[in-house]
Amino acid sequence: MASSDTSTGFDHKRFTRSLTRLPGVYRMIDAEGTVLYVGKAKDLRRRVSSYFTRSQNRRIQMMVARIDAIEITVTHTEAEALILENTLIKQLKPKYNILLRDDKSYPYIFLSGDLFPRLSYHRGKRTAPGRYFGPYPNAGSMRETLQLLQKLFPVRQCEESFYQSRSRPCLQYQIKRCTAPCVGLVTEEEYAKDVRDAVLFLEGKTNQVIEGLVTRMERASDALEFEQAARLRDQIAALSRVQERQYVSGERGDLDIIACASKGGAACLQLFFIRNGRNLGNKTFYPSTAGAEREDEILAAFIPQYYIGKQIPGEIVLSHPLDERPLLEEALTQESGHQVSLRSRVRSHRARWLRMAEQNASLALDARLASRAGVAARLEALQEALGLDEVPGRMECFDISHTRGESTVASCVVFDAGGALKSDYRRFNIEGIQGGDDYAAMAQALNRRYTRIQSGEGKLPDILFIDGGRGQLNAAARVLDELAVVGVLLVGVAKGPDRRAGMEQLFLLGKERPIILPADSPALHLVQQIRDEAHRFAITGHRQRREKSRKTSVLEQIPGVGAKRRQRLLRQFGGLQGITRAGITDLERVDGISRKLAEQIYATFHEDK
Repeated sequence: MASSDTSTGFDHKRFTRSLTRLPGVYRMIDAEGTVLYVGKAKDLRRRVSSYFTRSQNRRIQMMVARIDAIEITVTHTEAEALILENTLIKQLKPKYNILLRDDKSYPYIFLSGDLFPRLSYHRGKRTAPGRYFGPYPNAGSMRETLQLLQKLFPVRQCEESFYQSRSRPCLQYQIKRCTAPCVGLVTEEEYAKDVRDAVLFLEGKTNQVIEGLVTRMERASDALEFEQAARLRDQIAALSRVQERQYVSGERGDLDIIACASKGGAACLQLFFIRNGRNLGNKTFYPSTAGAEREDEILAAFIPQYYIGKQIPGEIVLSHPLDERPLLEEALTQESGHQVSLRSRVRSHRARWLRMAEQNASLALDARLASRAGVAARLEALQEALGLDEVPGRMECFDISHTRGESTVASCVVFDAGGALKSDYRRFNIEGIQGGDDYAAMAQALNRRYTRIQSGEGKLPDILFIDGGRGQLNAAARVLDELAVVGVLLVGVAKGPDRRAGMEQLFLLGKERPIILPADSPALHLVQQIRDEAHRFAITGHRQRREKSRKTSVLEQIPGVGAKRRQRLLRQFGGLQGITRAGITDLERVDGISRKLAEQIYATFHEDK
């Protein structure tokens, strides 16, 4: 059904009077026959009429001015209209719709149904006999998992043609990543054990795999098979690292987590995949928003475009509530054949993961906007923000890190117009001060750094950033005065209220009020990048120094962790390094470790300034 009047233009009043009130899809078309917009409606007449009778934003006004015809398709239900709308948007890619650019199918790990099964990469229809694990957010995360599986479980990954033609073991056997079933060097029973462990791992049952490996390791040790015991110990440590990285505490099912951030005419969506209680990674989308700024509007457009035609989990957690939630749930349930729920109000573990997704979306969008501005533009923005006569060419930033005053380390990072100059980075082990005196630590680091520069061992920066407020800034100024360092602008970078990113305050000598830049300022993004790099470099150095200085096991210093619990922890995580990488939930799963004790152990390894 269509209407167009070439002599007088599009007569919307006549057209809408004849429209049905049934649900359906409408397509708005310009004079060249190009589809401008595709929409769906529960009541076609009411929805289409609203474009010509209500006050609209400028984006919609521009679109309406170009309409030369409107075509409609009537459907039985609004959910059916939603599915058709999504199909047409993907086919036609209208200019005024929010468009999802990346619509590729997602990769899976495939375990074949052969006598000696093969693990492999799979994308596309899942018709071959066997098991499919995923989907993974991208080929990189899937390949990483396959490589890890190859290290942990010697299950073959070779092509079938290669496998069938072998007369002797290949290199994978020589490096102990395959047991050579192709030439009969492993029994079907032994190979099945490795396949079973690999499947348990892919199902998220890593704890069960570790328990089995621990039992086998103890048996090998009792039998004096120390090489085998060491191999199993390394497997346990590697699995514990993966478990700490991928396990979603408290979850056992499949769900997706989607967060949206929007600013400056751009939007970012972060989609986290949780399958069998394991985090398979995340994917970032930057949809074309056609001027839309509301996050809920962008999410509502993204969900059908992404999910229709794909495997849909039973639960999807969203960063913003949607007005069309019941309709979307109905359409996704109809598409998937099982109940699908969309939730935005979540608690406990889901809330923690949603916050992480929101943070990722916000940071990714900030980085995209900053990169769009370019390095030169960021430096020019910083020049304007600080009132400099010229664009800064070299910048340094200092930060202090310690744990309750222990093993204090100061860092110095250097940036120029090309970015980070890592060859010029320096660390300073701070000695001879009272533990926790950050002013004294900063003074010592600056004294050592700029004494050398004044003696000709380096270059003076144009700007020296100090991670801290006015107190740190004044301490730094006294050191530079004593060393007769001139021509360097001192800037203190203090975190804002609640230590939230984007609320930083910049302190300059002689100015009472701090400079507070807008959250989307390219200059602020540059300062944040430099400050965060100094923080990272300081913490890394501090942790290395602290571990070297501790002669006894860190676990022995924790009240409540006796010999038996230490033994269980070390055995479960494959050593002290594995424990340092474990999360609170991972620690709590060890027999005899309560939630409170797990938090105490975690804090011992991670309470860095």
